[in-house]
Amino acid sequence: MRRFLIPLLAVLMSGLFAVPGCGKRGSEGSQNVSLTKEATETTVAGIEWSYPSRWTKSDARSMRVATYAVPQAEGDSEGGECAVFFFGAGQGGDVNSNIERWGSQFEDAGQAVKTTMQVSGMNVMRVEIGGTYLAPAGPMMESQGKKSNYRLLGAIVEAPEGLVFFKFTGPEKTVGAAAAEFDAMIGSITKK
Repeated sequence: MRRFLIPLLAVLMSGLFAVPGCGKRGSEGSQNVSLTKEATETTVAGIEWSYPSRWTKSDARSMRVATYAVPQAEGDSEGGECAVFFFGAGQGGDVNSNIERWGSQFEDAGQAVKTTMQVSGMNVMRVEIGGTYLAPAGPMMESQGKKSNYRLLGAIVEAPEGLVFFKFTGPEKTVGAAAAEFDAMIGSITKK
């Protein structure tokens, strides 16, 4: 239990104080985060994690370890999606090239907000990007259309067996309302 709580508190505190805008969530933010620990763990690359209980785990998809549907916030026309990728040891590119690629999926995004942290002794780079999302039709595919006022929260975990990518995209309000849940999920990561 202690192994879980200390990294979770560290991530939550760093997320609140180190990332602009994360400390103030107003009525949109989730103050009490409830995580789900499945009987069959999501385990990949030597790590496991719990996901927010109000998120729905979807069926497996090509190139994805897990996909979670995130409920839409009031006023948004659709919900968000958090996809988890692991391409194998030494595969999928390095941390910075992935952040650049994620940034290129947005128009008028400006600089990505990056925060480095430790979770269960592993390096994690948390990324935040906003703007007009050029939603891809699938992994490594061209855009299927522009979605304005979108946001991406990402985390790249240096897991024991390689990089694991957590990519949460959705409308601005939806992502803002679920940012604390995303941070709690990242904070729940432990080595398997």
